[in-house]
Amino acid sequence: MTIRNLSALLHPASVALIGASSRAGTLGAVVLDNIHSRGFAGRVYAVNPHRVEHVGVQWAPTVKDLPQTPDLAILMTPAETIPGLIAELGEAGTRTAVVISAGVTEASGLRQQMLDAARPHLLRIVGPNSLGIVAPHAKLDATFARTPARPGRLALISQSGALITAILDWAESRDIGFSGIVSAGDMADVDLGDLIDLFALDPMTDAILIYVEGVTQAAKLLSAASAAARGKPVIAIKAGRSPAAAKAALSHTGALAGSYDVYQAAFDRAGIVMVDTLTELFNAAEILCACREPAGDRLGIVTNGGGAGILAVDAIGAAHAALAPLAPSTLATLDSALPPTWSKANPVDIIGDADPERYRAATRAVLSDETVDALLVMNCPTGRASASDIATTVGEEVRSARAGHIDKPVLACWLGDANARAARDALAPLQIPTYTTPDDAVRAFGYLIAARRAKLSLSDRPAATKEITPDIHAAERIIAAVRADKRTVLTEIESKALLDAFRIPTVPTRFAAAVETVDEECGWLKPPYAVKIVSPDISHKSDVGGVALDLHNREAAAAAASAMEMRISREHPDAHLQGFAIEEMVERPHAFELIAGIATDPTFGPIIMVGAGGTSVEIVADKAIDLAPIDDAQAHALIDRTRISKLLHGYRNQPAVDMDGVAHVLGALSAICVSLPDILELDINPLLVDADDVIALDARIKIAAEPVSGSRLTIRPAPMEWAAELVTQDGLRCFVRPVRADDEPLLAEFFTHVSPEDLRFRFMSGIQTVGHDRLAMMTRVDYRRTISFLAFDETRKTVIATAMLATDPDRTRAEVALTTRADMKRRGLSWTLFDHVLRYAKSERIGTIEAIECADHEAALRMEREMGFVSNTDPDDPTIRILRRNLLEQPAS
Repeated sequence: MTIRNLSALLHPASVALIGASSRAGTLGAVVLDNIHSRGFAGRVYAVNPHRVEHVGVQWAPTVKDLPQTPDLAILMTPAETIPGLIAELGEAGTRTAVVISAGVTEASGLRQQMLDAARPHLLRIVGPNSLGIVAPHAKLDATFARTPARPGRLALISQSGALITAILDWAESRDIGFSGIVSAGDMADVDLGDLIDLFALDPMTDAILIYVEGVTQAAKLLSAASAAARGKPVIAIKAGRSPAAAKAALSHTGALAGSYDVYQAAFDRAGIVMVDTLTELFNAAEILCACREPAGDRLGIVTNGGGAGILAVDAIGAAHAALAPLAPSTLATLDSALPPTWSKANPVDIIGDADPERYRAATRAVLSDETVDALLVMNCPTGRASASDIATTVGEEVRSARAGHIDKPVLACWLGDANARAARDALAPLQIPTYTTPDDAVRAFGYLIAARRAKLSLSDRPAATKEITPDIHAAERIIAAVRADKRTVLTEIESKALLDAFRIPTVPTRFAAAVETVDEECGWLKPPYAVKIVSPDISHKSDVGGVALDLHNREAAAAAASAMEMRISREHPDAHLQGFAIEEMVERPHAFELIAGIATDPTFGPIIMVGAGGTSVEIVADKAIDLAPIDDAQAHALIDRTRISKLLHGYRNQPAVDMDGVAHVLGALSAICVSLPDILELDINPLLVDADDVIALDARIKIAAEPVSGSRLTIRPAPMEWAAELVTQDGLRCFVRPVRADDEPLLAEFFTHVSPEDLRFRFMSGIQTVGHDRLAMMTRVDYRRTISFLAFDETRKTVIATAMLATDPDRTRAEVALTTRADMKRRGLSWTLFDHVLRYAKSERIGTIEAIECADHEAALRMEREMGFVSNTDPDDPTIRILRRNLLEQPAS
C-alpha cells in the first residue's frame, strides 16, 4: 500500500480521540485542547469510559458508541488496548488511524496484533509512538506539541517527534507555515514512502521536508521520492552519519561503503537534496518556501561594501553556484547610473555612500540582465541612508520587475542583526528572504540550485547504454559448485572465471593444488610469474605475506610457494591452504591501480564502488559509490567523482587511460548485480588501467549461503525479459522491448512520423511537436511505476509504435496510452502491442487498466471494446471517454 486511505490525514471531516480526557495535564487532555484551540471545524469525538466534558466535543464511552464513523482516529490509550481498538475502528469503517501510544512493539507481539486487526479493513496506521499529525489548512492539530503550526506550503515528515517540536518553534519565529506535519513514529504500517506520495499529490504542498533515522522499505521510498522530486523539492536530513555505524565487511568495498555514504548515493538517485545539519534543513526550507526555482546557477550581486561582495564571491564555490558574467549592455547602463568609482563588474559595488536611488538603478539593471539567474542585494549599515528605506526601494524595484514578467529569485543580505531586522519587514511580503551574513545568503542560493539540479537529474542527466552479453549460465555453474562445496567465498580462480563470464578482462591464471605442481602450472604461462595463496580463511593475502611478485622462472615460483606454505602454517595454523594461484606478471609502468567492486547495504541492497586501489585502499579511501543498476553514462560519472579521476584523464605528458574500459567493468558489475542476486560482495583489486586497456589482477567474491530468490535491487532495472519478437495477425514482424533512458532521440524521430490527428489523440492537445519534457517522461522512467514499450521494425533501428503504462502509487490501477506511426496503421500493430502491454500488466498484478480517449477516436475505442474494456463518459468532460478493464477477471465476451 501507499496513499490508499491516507487523505483523512490532511482533510478529515471528523476525528475521534481514543483516550481523550478532561483531566488536566494528561496526554489525552493536551491533544484535545490542541484540537479545540486551533479551531478545527469538523466533528470531534472523545472516546473514554469516563465522561469527557469539553466545549465542542461529543463524548462516547466506547468506539461502538460513536454516533457515526470518524474519518480519522487518534489513539492514546495503553499499548495492550491498541489491537482491540483498531479492530473496532476497522469494523466501524474508519480507514485512517494515528497511534500516539508507545509500547506497541514487535517484542511484545502487540505490533503484529495491531496490523492483523487493521488488515481486513484496509485501515491505515501512522505510528505507533507518534507525536501525532498536523493539518494546518484544516485547522487540525492532533499532537501534544506546544507550538501551533501556521498554514503554509511546506510539508514535514519526521521520524522524531521531538524534532517536530523544535521545528515548530523555529518556524513560528520566522512566519513559516506548513501544509501538513506527520510524525511517522515507528512506521509499523505507513512509512516514509507513503507520506511522500501523499504530499506529492497534495495541491497545497510546494516542498517536502524529511527527517530520516532509518528506512523500512527502501524501494518504495526512492520510487516515491523520485516521483515527487520531478515537481517539488524534497529535502532530507539523515541522522547517524558516524563511521562507527558502518557494518564490518569481508571485502574492501564493503568496508569503504559507509551507511551514510550509501544514503547519500541513494538520495541522489531519487532526486532528494540531502543536508547535514538542522540549521541547513531550516535554511533550505525557508528559501524553498520563499523563492521560485532559478533558471540556472548564475548569481548577480549588488552591494555597497566591496569586502562584503568579496565574501559572497568566496562562498559561491561551496554553494556550487557561479558569478554571473554581466552583459555589456548592463555594464553600460550601470556606468551611466553609478559613480565613476563603481566596481565595473559583478559584484556590482555601488560604493559605501549609496542611497536608495542608487540601489534602485543597480537592482533594476542587474535583475533585467539575461545572464543573471538570481539576484543577491547586500547592504552594509552606514549613516548615509536607513536600512529600511533601502529595503523598501529594493522591494519596489522587485515588484516592478515581477509585473514585467521578470520573476527571478531575489535574496537580501543586510549585514548585522539590527540592520536585517529593519529590512525584513519591507522585504518579507515580497517573499525576499533576508540574511545577516554573505555566506548564509549564498549558501541559501545553493539550496535552490541543489533542488533544481536534483529535479533535472531525473530528466536531463546523460544516459548511454552499452550492451554486455555475459555467459550467465557459466557464472551460475560456478556459484552452484561453490555452494555444493559448502563454501561462501570463491577462490581467486573461481572469481576470475566468473569475471570472465561477464567479459571483464583478467590476467591469465592457473591453479596449483600443492607446491609440487607449481612448476607444471607455470608451463602454461609466460614468465615472469606472480604466486598467491588460495585460502577461504584469509581475505587479504598481502597482509600475511601470501603474495610474491616478479618471479622470473619456475624454480623461483615454486620456492616462493614453499616459503608461503611454511609461513602460513606457522603464523596462521587454523587457515586452510587450498593451493596457489599462479599468474603472468603484468608489466605496465604507467598504469594506475584502481579498485572496483560490489557490496551489499542492509537497507538499499547492492551498490557499486570504484576508486583508487592497491594495498593502501582503505587508508587512501578515495572512492565513489552508486546504487545498482547503472548505465554507461552513470559509470563514467561515477569514475569522475573520485579524486584519482583527475589523473586518469591525463596530465602533462601522461596520456588519458582507457576510461571506456573502466566504465565497461562497472557496467559488467552492474549486470552481475542484476543477474546474480547470490553475490553479496565482490572486489577487483587491483584493476590495472592505462592508455591501452584494463585488466583485473585479483578478485574476491562472497555469495549468500542459501540461494537468493528474486532481485535484491532497490532501483528496478528495465525488465528486459519482456523484450520479444512479435507477429501481428497481418504477418507484420516487429521487435518490442522496454524503453531505456537513452531512447529519447529514437522517440523524438518516431513522433515526427505521427499524424497531427494522432498527436491530438495521444496528448489531448493540439501540439505540433513532442518536446523534451514529454519525451523524458516516457524514457527516464521508474520501472516500479512506469514503463514504455517500443516496437521496432525488423531492422531494430526504427520505432514504429510505442505504448506507455503508468501506475498509481498503489500499483492497483494503471493508465495506458498507445501511438502508432502513420504508415504502420491498419496492420494489427496496435492490437499486438496493446496485448503485450496487458500481459505485462497482468504479470505485475495490476488490477485495473484504464485508457483515456477522445470521444472521436473511433479506432481506439473500437479496439479497446473488443479487448474487453468498458467505456464510460468522463463526468467532467463529455468529449472524453474512460475505458476500463479488470485484468484479474476474464474480459467480457
